[in-house]
Amino acid sequence: MSTKKPTDFTHLNSDGHAHMVDIGAKASTQREAVARGLVSMQAETLQRILSGELPKGDVLAVARVAGIMAAKRTPEIIPLCHSLMLTHVALRIIPDPVDQSVLIEATVRTNGPTGVEMEALTAVSAAALTIYDMCKAVDRTMQIKAIRLAEKRGGSSGEFILEKDPETRE
Repeated sequence: MSTKKPTDFTHLNSDGHAHMVDIGAKASTQREAVARGLVSMQAETLQRILSGELPKGDVLAVARVAGIMAAKRTPEIIPLCHSLMLTHVALRIIPDPVDQSVLIEATVRTNGPTGVEMEALTAVSAAALTIYDMCKAVDRTMQIKAIRLAEKRGGSSGEFILEKDPETRE
């Protein structure tokens, strides 16, 4: 049982009702968020993705575009998110034949009064769902896993690093 009062949650007003947080008085700062997630699949499915042998086309290219589009439309999906002018959205998709999976990483930046964590998480989610959608006819065993915020920079809370870059370990 939580001991928090309704006023301890920023998305709840003093009456405990959901509301959009007023960020009008907050200073604009450079902000960045990195989110990651994984789609596991059969080895044959991953091989077909990498060789371009799936009937719906270039899975990873479409997933990358879906992630970028989703980041830009996050406030339309998450009810209390602010509309932000994003300055950068990039998706890195890293196939791992050993683990029979694809790692998806989204990096999102803005210069504004609130962070871009939700945009990065939404980008990863949409890219993962796109991979699932494009491959489901050949692999019903796929699983979307471990979507998480990996890094955050900027704002009053500063830097948060949950995990290092999976390729460089920096």
